[in-house]
Amino acid sequence: MADYDEPIWLRPERAATGRPAVRSRPEITAAALAVADRGGLDMVSMRNVAAELGTGGASLYRYVSGRGDLLDLMVDAAAGGVELRPPTGDPVADLVAVGEGLYAVMRRHRWLPELVLTRPTLGPNAVEVLDHVLALLADHPGDAGSRLEVFALLNAVVATFALNDHAAPDRPARAAAYLAHVAATGDHPRITALLDGPAPAPAPDHRAALAKILTGLLA
Repeated sequence: MADYDEPIWLRPERAATGRPAVRSRPEITAAALAVADRGGLDMVSMRNVAAELGTGGASLYRYVSGRGDLLDLMVDAAAGGVELRPPTGDPVADLVAVGEGLYAVMRRHRWLPELVLTRPTLGPNAVEVLDHVLALLADHPGDAGSRLEVFALLNAVVATFALNDHAAPDRPARAAAYLAHVAATGDHPRITALLDGPAPAPAPDHRAALAKILTGLLA
């Protein structure tokens, strides 16, 4: 019996028994991506992906063990869309560029940030991103653990930014309105002083915030 605790990329592309293969992992992954992009993560099921392919749900079990495999394949396929720019010699700027590539992919696939935060996955495409980040950190004096920490936090921070941006558009305005009310009462002088200062930017500068975080990590 197959060991499904293994990553799907360490398993054969299809079960050893049964009829000859008529599907491929890339084809199944593309169908899962289409279902998720159209209807969100909740719509990703063996049945719905099979319907996208025009086949029965049971037939997919010859290729994937269940929904978890589909999610892993989707996350790694999305990682294949991250633009990896040539290094400039400035590690912070180069890592911010990786973050911009991650962010662009998460904007295209609105379901992706949730999986990056709750189901981190390393498949062939994600390994390419990791290898690129490690190349950018080649001259950094930190040990292997600190370099992996940079990679993990880069993914997590960008996913958090993307989740925030996907939130209902009126949420920041509602929060700002209540914060203004709190400041007006004078009960929280530090908040009052904060809002008496320069007005915050109308939209968060994700690039600048990411640069500050990375500068701190690499210091």
